[in-house]
Amino acid sequence: MKSKIAIGIGAIGMMLAMAACSGSPSNSGSDGGKVDLTVWTGFTGGDRPGYAEIVKDFNASHPKIQVTMTVQPWDTIQQKLPSAWLTGQGPDLATPSSDPNAVAQYVKTNSVLPLTNTGSSNTQINVDKLAPGTVTEFTYNKKLYAVPANFATLSLYYNKKAFAAAGISGPPTTVAEFAADAKKLTIDGGQTQFGLALADNQTIQMWPILQWLEGGDIVNAKNCSVVQSAAGQKSLKTWSDMVVNDKIAPVGLTGAEADSLFSAGKAAMEMNGPWAAPGFKDAGIDLGIATIPVGVNGKVTLGSTAPLSISAKTKYPAQAQEFLAYWTSKSVQQKFSLSTGFPPLRTDLSDDAKLKADPVVSVFAAQVPDSRLYLPGVPNATQVDADGYVPLIGQITRGQSVAGSTASIGATINGLTGCKS
Repeated sequence: MKSKIAIGIGAIGMMLAMAACSGSPSNSGSDGGKVDLTVWTGFTGGDRPGYAEIVKDFNASHPKIQVTMTVQPWDTIQQKLPSAWLTGQGPDLATPSSDPNAVAQYVKTNSVLPLTNTGSSNTQINVDKLAPGTVTEFTYNKKLYAVPANFATLSLYYNKKAFAAAGISGPPTTVAEFAADAKKLTIDGGQTQFGLALADNQTIQMWPILQWLEGGDIVNAKNCSVVQSAAGQKSLKTWSDMVVNDKIAPVGLTGAEADSLFSAGKAAMEMNGPWAAPGFKDAGIDLGIATIPVGVNGKVTLGSTAPLSISAKTKYPAQAQEFLAYWTSKSVQQKFSLSTGFPPLRTDLSDDAKLKADPVVSVFAAQVPDSRLYLPGVPNATQVDADGYVPLIGQITRGQSVAGSTASIGATINGLTGCKS
């Protein structure tokens, strides 16, 4: 059905959030013909002002359509949105998850609107100009159910001060140098400094990059597990051994905890997306940003996108689709990239002079051609992550056998994906 290519405001209370939903009186659209749209997003990080600016600019240029964006943690959205959209009590639009695969569950329950306002005009969604992989990712049975709210790659953040103190002249360029630097930058078994802040849960996944760099993978083209294969085991064991034996990273870090560790100067490196840069700079880190080191099979990194969808029960499908057309338009996305550091999600911005000259955008954009999405098009991908991959990493980084863990988890993954071979 699909093929491969290649996240503030605090939590809002349930009463406030539900008061702004599509079925509420506040969204009546009866104020002189003005339509009020509500959006839930999970963009609570350093990139939040970029999304807020899109909404602000849209409202200024569309007096007949006004958008209110509510920002809350991803787990809050994932808990509330399914039932809210199913019953028609949810927002007009939402980013259902930071996981692009999450759209599938809303398609199954007929909770999201198929997008039909596509074409080449400024008031239409220019599908042919969006990164092809994102369009494929959000297409089910030949119908488009979301647009990319963003597109990002992961890069290597490093602390220049820590590198200088260790006598390392610059960021690693190969996976072998990456491993060696992670060990060298680990001081007192991590008591003073870890070489790498490596999250393994409640995060955009970092471990797949390590596997890809070492020639391994999670599933094959038939959606069958390959973590238990020789290449899969080797790619996992290389880095899990460094966590267990060399203490290059703490065990069990969430994404937020890994960010805090790096921000505090207690870790010398972290793989992360462009949304992390503002916070690291504000923390006073002598920050360097480099491309992910080259792996045994060439360049690779993780590509990330979050879906932006419309409720199937919205009262204003035309206006909601007009908002999506604006969000993904060329001028809006150029401004968003310059303000957030995200690479452009439109192909007609790949050679934009302003974006290429930006020192942050250019690093992330340079890796777009070599990026891969995490579990793209894999059946039950969200469960494969939660019930398979995350527990696997948790086991092997705590010293359990890679062979035994991958055999068990490989069977779990196959059961979830429906692999028959």
